[in-house]
Amino acid sequence: MSAPILSVEGLAKRFRLHLQGGVEIAVFRDLSFSVAPGEVVAVKGPSGMGKSSLLKLIYGTYRANAGAIRVRGQRGVVDVAAAPPREIIDLRRETLGYVTQFLRVIPRVPALDVVAEPLIDRGVEPEAARARAMSLLRALDVPERLWSLSPATFSGGEQQRINIARGFAAHHPLMLLDEPTASLDAQNRERVLALIAQAREA
Repeated sequence: MSAPILSVEGLAKRFRLHLQGGVEIAVFRDLSFSVAPGEVVAVKGPSGMGKSSLLKLIYGTYRANAGAIRVRGQRGVVDVAAAPPREIIDLRRETLGYVTQFLRVIPRVPALDVVAEPLIDRGVEPEAARARAMSLLRALDVPERLWSLSPATFSGGEQQRINIARGFAAHHPLMLLDEPTASLDAQNRERVLALIAQAREA
């Protein structure tokens, strides 16, 4: 059996509400689990239980109060809970992908360039990066007439598909997906699930 690509041990997270008398809200305490290569793990539960917070902890956007978040990357195992920012940035570039619930883009940047950007940042030639972006946009049924427009003007479902295409543009051995099909109809949901299945096989 291969070593886990992600191992969470004794994870704890609390939020302090400074504007409400410094009250603390505990999100997790002593949370532990692991994920093997090729494995898909779903975190299910009601809104507000901390699903997005868990993904942000693994991605390094939030800092843990206790515990370890070990990700096996190209340069060895990195404990996201303790690593310096530069090490986390390198881990995100090479190993750790994240598709958030909401697309945040610079206005007036075309959808095609939004999707191609992660590849260009990795040093892929712009022409090859845009070819990969086109392939993903077609797979997710984003109309070609939209490719030259800014996603800031798109519907929620269209923005979510751009977000997913961007997340899958570069290969990441570990992908974090925050409600990736929440705004999609049944047909587009199946397209996204097919993309996830392809990534899992890889």
